[in-house]
Amino acid sequence: MQFDRAFWNTRYATQQTGWDLGAPSPPLKRYIDTLTDRHLRILVPGCGNAYEAQYLHEQGFVNVYVLDIAPLAVEGFSSRIPDFPKEHIICDDFFTHVGIYDVILEQTFFCALSPSLRSAYAQQIHKLLTSKGILAGLLFGAPMNADHPPFGGNALEYQDYFAPLFDIISMKPCMYSIPPRLGSELWIEMRKKAHLPSV
Repeated sequence: MQFDRAFWNTRYATQQTGWDLGAPSPPLKRYIDTLTDRHLRILVPGCGNAYEAQYLHEQGFVNVYVLDIAPLAVEGFSSRIPDFPKEHIICDDFFTHVGIYDVILEQTFFCALSPSLRSAYAQQIHKLLTSKGILAGLLFGAPMNADHPPFGGNALEYQDYFAPLFDIISMKPCMYSIPPRLGSELWIEMRKKAHLPSV
């Protein structure tokens, strides 16, 4: 199965969006509330309905960008939040996206990708972040599905992808998950390594 633009657009067209909370994820909302610089460049990749981006916008953050491969996702967000800057709403493939950000927020995007892309995800996040930029958000820390999203995993596996590229500040069970996900999510926060060891 190809988890491509057509696959995800169909999910939105048929309203098969079981991951959608209808509101900002509580752990991410708590993290956003710790951010004081309203000029940070923040990316929400695989944004879907992008409630976190909406919350950031409502709190006065002026450099928030949303990115999704599914046209219906970004069109829906644009319609729902008409005063969100149109030039900050991007319909594109994350892996070919070019930009530079201070913070990237992870919410149900990593688990939607084929596990074969996890190393490439970590490398692309590293490329998109400023020196000492931050990746923060949620990963599933439990087994999920084998042949379709969401795909799960565990902290030990994830460290293999991220530790070479990031200083891991936190990768531990999340205390503030919604009840159906309690015990199955990891809160992650990691800082881009400014200097990578030579191979």
